[in-house]
Amino acid sequence: MPVSTEVHQYRLPEPRAVGDPRAAGVTILFGGLTEAHERLVEGAWEGLGYRVRGLPTPDNEALAIGREYGNRGMCNPAYYTIGNLIKFLLRLRQAGVPDIENRFVYLTAGSCGPCRFGMYEAEYRRSLAQAGFPDFPILVVQQADGLDQSQEGSGAKLERPFLLGLIRALMLGDILNELGHALRPYECERGSVDEALDEGRRWLYWALRDRESPVPALRRLRRRLDEVAVDYLRPRPKVKLTGEFWAQTTEGDGSYHMARWLEQEGAEVLVEPVGTWIEYLLWTRLQRSHDRRGLPREGRESHSGMLELRLRLGEMMFSSVYNTYRAAVGFRVEPLASMDALARYAHDYYNTRITGGEAFLEVAKTIYSVGRRKAHMVISIKPFGCMPSTQSDGVQVKVLADHPDALFVAVETSGDSEVHVQSRVQMMLQEARARAREEFESTAQRLGLAGLLDPAARPAGLPHPAPMAPLPRRAVGTATNYLWWLRRPAVLRSLPVPSEVLAEALRRYRRDPEKGA
Repeated sequence: MPVSTEVHQYRLPEPRAVGDPRAAGVTILFGGLTEAHERLVEGAWEGLGYRVRGLPTPDNEALAIGREYGNRGMCNPAYYTIGNLIKFLLRLRQAGVPDIENRFVYLTAGSCGPCRFGMYEAEYRRSLAQAGFPDFPILVVQQADGLDQSQEGSGAKLERPFLLGLIRALMLGDILNELGHALRPYECERGSVDEALDEGRRWLYWALRDRESPVPALRRLRRRLDEVAVDYLRPRPKVKLTGEFWAQTTEGDGSYHMARWLEQEGAEVLVEPVGTWIEYLLWTRLQRSHDRRGLPREGRESHSGMLELRLRLGEMMFSSVYNTYRAAVGFRVEPLASMDALARYAHDYYNTRITGGEAFLEVAKTIYSVGRRKAHMVISIKPFGCMPSTQSDGVQVKVLADHPDALFVAVETSGDSEVHVQSRVQMMLQEARARAREEFESTAQRLGLAGLLDPAARPAGLPHPAPMAPLPRRAVGTATNYLWWLRRPAVLRSLPVPSEVLAEALRRYRRDPEKGA
């Protein structure tokens, strides 16, 4: 039997036309972020006339469904998110909801790779067909396309207000999450911070839905959180949570509930803002354009002065809006790390032009957290077999050799072995606790506040800053920084200047010019 040697290029099937979701009355489904992010995204898009519904946080049941209908060899985020969507659609079908494929559409992020993330769109379509939804439409926000998101073949175009609303909601979600993780370890009444944040999330949701500025809602949230009683005389180890984007962001079984579990173990968790990833996308696009200066123009990757100007303006606008929101909550939220600084930290260890996954960011964040004294310990969490994260883990060996005092643990999620992972983290967390306690006690002795080490001997009426007042940044731990706040003159305790501005000024003053940053 003759064998055909004709070669055919595989192409994805043309998606079914969707048109404008608003005109068609279609509900947009999405997920994969935190509860705060998703609720605020709903408000932003509903304010533009879209019908939107965030999916529940993926759990291990969704993982099992994803493995049942998906291809072998995909990474856990694919199984969790695909399974979560199919689980939701199957329940709609069981509830008797008619015409599901015409009434709903799923929106997800996309990429050209090089990791398995570039295959998600095709996997969604294949798995949905296997589950009995062959014509279910998928809309993809391509990360490399920025604000130009025309959906080829589907007839749908995601307009700029839609995407700008998404970015604004992500910023506000970052702020809510960071406030929660910063204040919960010190609350005097369990649940009081979450209660205030739930109210703030509702205020921000309605501000976005009504297309109003969220700044008044943030100021109202600041006043509400200032009513919460906190006790900063509790030394807590600061733990930086980094790793693969989805694994470090999700709050469910996909990360072993890592952030909340660490808080239950007495740690203060530093979560990574989604805003860092947005800045990274702008930074890499600017880098690629800069690299092509002087070369012939070839398509979208070509260099142009106008493109660089637009990207620079985008960076400035993003930073400006984020800092405006930070100002509304009294600068209690940390500024986003400079992408140029992160690239400099990673330069000697990881080629900053290699993309895929978190690229050089995992390595850079470890060095940044240690070098800038941001955390006592760093946890890198990633899916089992994640190629870019595996590369980063290999590089971390050299990083830890050059920074022997760093406490670092890398964990892989597979949907099981949760107890084993927690046991590994516990061993390192114990040392982080000891460092936080030693830092607190040595600083108390140095500042003449040794009497505060004994709870029974502490004086009554000890001054406390408002929960939303930023503390000095003289040490890693919040409790230790509170001691430095006590030693400030009373007139300087409520400075309106963000403390990172003062810290950077001192850092530049003390820096050895020969050594640089």
